[in-house]
Amino acid sequence: MVQRLDRQKTIAEPITLKGIGVHSGDPACVSLYPAEAGSGIVFQGRDAARGRDIEIPAHWKSVSATSLCTVLGDPGAGGVATVEHLMAALRGLGVDNVTVEMDGPEMPIMDGSSAAFVEAIDSVGLKSLAASRRYIKIMKPVRIASGDAWCELLPYDGTRFEVTIDFPSAAIGCQSIDLDLTPNVFRRELARARTFGSVSDVEKLWANGFALGSSLENSVAIADDKVVNPEGTRWPDEFVRHKTLDAVGDLALAGLPILGHFRSYKGGHRMNHAILVELFENAGQGAFQIAVAPQVREIGSAELVSGLSAAAFGPNVS
Repeated sequence: MVQRLDRQKTIAEPITLKGIGVHSGDPACVSLYPAEAGSGIVFQGRDAARGRDIEIPAHWKSVSATSLCTVLGDPGAGGVATVEHLMAALRGLGVDNVTVEMDGPEMPIMDGSSAAFVEAIDSVGLKSLAASRRYIKIMKPVRIASGDAWCELLPYDGTRFEVTIDFPSAAIGCQSIDLDLTPNVFRRELARARTFGSVSDVEKLWANGFALGSSLENSVAIADDKVVNPEGTRWPDEFVRHKTLDAVGDLALAGLPILGHFRSYKGGHRMNHAILVELFENAGQGAFQIAVAPQVREIGSAELVSGLSAAAFGPNVS
């Protein structure tokens, strides 16, 4: 029996999406272009002050802020903010290599979820490349904690996300989700989950010059323990689904897909980034391996495919 080869993927054709930046409120445009095997996800921006174009790899080492969203580089000098929803779509659909061209410092927020990115990628399809996919395979538990919040990565034969949130608002409360990530699961269970926040918090952000593009068109708003949006939520547990979507996008900054079980309680962008720092800088030798996808061996007219092969230990996750 011939198994399907796990090849690296890129998009089949260029894609352009337009919207507004959720924090600036300004028009924002992003274009995605096919990229060669091994190039990964790379953001291209413009440092207007220095009159030069810059490239920023979608990598945990490029993260400069995680308070309101995930930021790569300096948005004032060609960096980009709010990358998590696009990164979630790319990782969720199995896109390994793409060049992301930005016209400004912020990704368009679209409807506050990954749905528009998924729709655009699905509209052009994916192209298989002549290179096997590599993975970061978790070999031993890695954990971080802050107060009663925590997250961890555990060995697992697949990619699993188990996320729990616990908010004082009765509109959210305690919610949990546990799923194995595949492209179809991402499309069906996570892609349409929108970002959310309380009206009072958004008003404070507005007063400080943030979230100027936030509205009921791109966020689930909560006031007096009730959802303000006339249409309500897309799922009763849309809040934890969005937190899981964020985690998929943030962990995509590992540089390669992760084979492992991610668990978190009261997590967020800061802790999602911190678990990658812990894995690659602090956990020590043996916390992970770079595993290579199946290779082809031809015998007569048949192709025989072996399972994942472990490469050498090390931080080569580009």
